[in-house]
Amino acid sequence: MKPYQDPAWSDRMAVSLDYNYAMADLVGDHGLREEELEALAPRLAKVHQDLKAGRQSGCLPFFDLPYQTDIIRTISRVAKPFLEWCWEFVVLGIGGSALGARALHQALCHPQHNRLPLGRKHHRPSLWVLDNIEPDYFYGLLDGLDWRRLAINVISKSGSTAETLAQFLFVYQALKGRVGEDKARERLIITTDPEKGPLRKLAAQEGFLTLEVPPKVGGRFSVFTAVGLLPVHMAGVDLEELLAGARFMDQRLQNSQPNDNLAYRLAALYYLFATGQNRPMVVIMPYASSLAGLAEWCCQLWAESLGKKVDLQGRVVETGSTMIRALGVTDQHSQLQLYIEGPHDKLITFLEVEKFQHHLPLPPLFDYLEEFRYLGGHSLNELFKIEQEATAFNLRRAGRPNLTIRLPEVNPFTMGQLMFLFEMTTVVAGGLFGVNPLDQPGVEGGKQTTYGLMGRPGYEHFRREFNAAAPKLAKYIIK
Repeated sequence: MKPYQDPAWSDRMAVSLDYNYAMADLVGDHGLREEELEALAPRLAKVHQDLKAGRQSGCLPFFDLPYQTDIIRTISRVAKPFLEWCWEFVVLGIGGSALGARALHQALCHPQHNRLPLGRKHHRPSLWVLDNIEPDYFYGLLDGLDWRRLAINVISKSGSTAETLAQFLFVYQALKGRVGEDKARERLIITTDPEKGPLRKLAAQEGFLTLEVPPKVGGRFSVFTAVGLLPVHMAGVDLEELLAGARFMDQRLQNSQPNDNLAYRLAALYYLFATGQNRPMVVIMPYASSLAGLAEWCCQLWAESLGKKVDLQGRVVETGSTMIRALGVTDQHSQLQLYIEGPHDKLITFLEVEKFQHHLPLPPLFDYLEEFRYLGGHSLNELFKIEQEATAFNLRRAGRPNLTIRLPEVNPFTMGQLMFLFEMTTVVAGGLFGVNPLDQPGVEGGKQTTYGLMGRPGYEHFRREFNAAAPKLAKYIIK
């Protein structure tokens, strides 16, 4: 029996929320009062009913992903022949097609995974997520790879993402030049919509191997589909445990009363601080370097879901809140000064790990110097934990509200919980803000102008609009 199949182990691995330092009892006037949370209960009840109806009707299919375990068998089947020879697995994608896999890879694999000998990583390939087309960065990442042992996973839900298609054109041509066209075809997996889009048409025409993105699952909610699961399976992540963690969180949320529901309470805190306390910025600050990629994934999930011009009634509201990445303890020495003495416009969310894999003792050396003596006999683990506690306490002392999400440890089960929790929190917050958390109309304009300027047929209007715009003024340029 695997650990996550033991209910006692699963309960010990449960993610928890501590929002003491967000409440007026401990932070004073800058915190929330219990009655403010209680007053939100009727609105949360309405959101709950809407989400329940959406789940039953199939309008919110991301809810079902943790239960679709057939995807694990599909991915294992597709990956098996690649694992026999592949040393370098390259993901071409951007946004939701890249951030989930990167977050899981960073959290659940050795920090030096891509540099370890094959034996030390259990004969799993290195995983490279190429999510930017900046030429020097893109070329530099490709430059050091072993092209004889390289496989490519092209990921785009729409199949028309310009950056991803451009990456594919360059990499596929280079791969053909090194291994020949027949072998290049065998080294390609396309993950896209099951029926439509340019990549689906290309795959049908050329006979490329494909995996599907469920049509109603948006990119930023796709981490539990082939989009996120295939890359990290290649790197050795236990997909069964990951999905079990997501199911555990989903069932816990479904069985919770409103006051004990992590997602509802977290969404309520974020919403009330943004709207009632004029704190529209949420700093997400993991005290674990392995969770830095998760913070980046959270920022995209939150920003694209909640930053909206119009509400569900079509009224212009220009609402949302801004999630900001930080990292403990690194950013105690770069950002904390702003958070503790700057404007009262931020709510800090710490991600705390209770137990790390390694215990690193500090030897009692150079004890004739006070600055060394007090450290000797302790451990890096102690210092790290105390710094997080000290930071949270001093924020509280300065009247700066903060809360802590605790993970017993970082493993696939807790990561599944955490990612599902943030997805659920986001859609609940969408209900509170009164916006559609599943669309992203604001990014379409930039795409359309890009298509026009690059000469894509059907987008000439956007090129003309760009060319007709008022020119920049020389008086505002300094050379």
